[in-house]
Amino acid sequence: MIINSILENDLYKFSMSYYYQVHYPNAWGTFTFHDRNNTQYSEEFVVALKEELATLSSLSLRAEEFEWAVKSIHYIPQCYWEWLCFFRFEADKVSVWLDEQRHLHIEVSDLMYKVTFYEIPILAILSELYHRLKGDGYQTRAELEAAMTPKMAEKVDIASRHNLYFADFGMRRRYNTLSEQVMIEYMKANCPTFAGTSTVWLAMKYGIKPIGTMAHECFMFQAAVHTPKEANYQVMERWVDVYDGNLGTVLTDTYTVDAFLRNFSMKLAKLYDGVRHDSGDPLEFGERIISKYESYGIDPMSKTIVFSDGLDFPTAAKIKEYFAGRIKVTFGIGTNLTCDIDGVEPMNIVMKLKQCRINPRQPIYGCVKLSDVTGKAIGTPEDIANYKYQLGIVE
Repeated sequence: MIINSILENDLYKFSMSYYYQVHYPNAWGTFTFHDRNNTQYSEEFVVALKEELATLSSLSLRAEEFEWAVKSIHYIPQCYWEWLCFFRFEADKVSVWLDEQRHLHIEVSDLMYKVTFYEIPILAILSELYHRLKGDGYQTRAELEAAMTPKMAEKVDIASRHNLYFADFGMRRRYNTLSEQVMIEYMKANCPTFAGTSTVWLAMKYGIKPIGTMAHECFMFQAAVHTPKEANYQVMERWVDVYDGNLGTVLTDTYTVDAFLRNFSMKLAKLYDGVRHDSGDPLEFGERIISKYESYGIDPMSKTIVFSDGLDFPTAAKIKEYFAGRIKVTFGIGTNLTCDIDGVEPMNIVMKLKQCRINPRQPIYGCVKLSDVTGKAIGTPEDIANYKYQLGIVE
């Protein structure tokens, strides 16, 4: 099995699942797969993918995992982990097919507090199978260590010289399960500024901190069932209701930073520990965040920006030095940690919320993500145009 534990998922999937249970227990949604490289797949690949997805149903929360989660992820209450003991993935909820151009389609639908769990394992399985069937040539631990260690040593050198704190955000597009473990073992042993991982099972396995807060889907859901103008504000308010100050890093780019800053009130700017950048120019973004804090009389050095947009270590170092002494910065680095291997081209794959409804009595609405990068918008052309009109976005 590629996925070894029900905890082998990003931390923010558990935090968002509980958030949905508290505020939207009857909400339903569909996630859909996007391959930004328009890769062509074979029927053999689809068969292997379906077989691997079927194995997910055998996973359940083990007693030792339950005990660890209750103790280590204390901001999610024990009642949630007791519910998770009974959760099972259901393969029949996942649809997989190829179109006439051999492009891959994947969709999964369920209640929001359950369907959110499927995204990361599906992407991790797909990425590992792709590299395995492509025959990239690194399968054993010895092969991976030989290929990855020189590059990891360079990363550690950069992180050490720049006092660069970073976390592993790389499960979804990792080369394979072993590559992420090899990387974590090396970083834990050699890099004092390695802060932890978003992959909860590996945080437990290696005794490091699980890291994560929220994803775009929260805002996409909120905008679909209410309004995009207030989606950022409503999520931030409801998140505080659930977590009472814990998990205080808010994602900013679902509907562009302009829309976010209009919703980022003084109260919320003071309540939240910081913000996460995930698209657009990082230096311009940081300048705007600093200006926002200063406009409220908030010392930017009391806040943190988490940068997480397709980073490598030289880029992170430049960002760190640019903002030195002005605002605290940390980094979530994904593919460059878990799939930076000679001769290997990482996949460029995502799964996003396609449609949702707040309860069975309400209509199903399409979901939209705009981002701060032209061309990365997700949604139907009609919905995207509608959101841009409501948000006053002119291109």
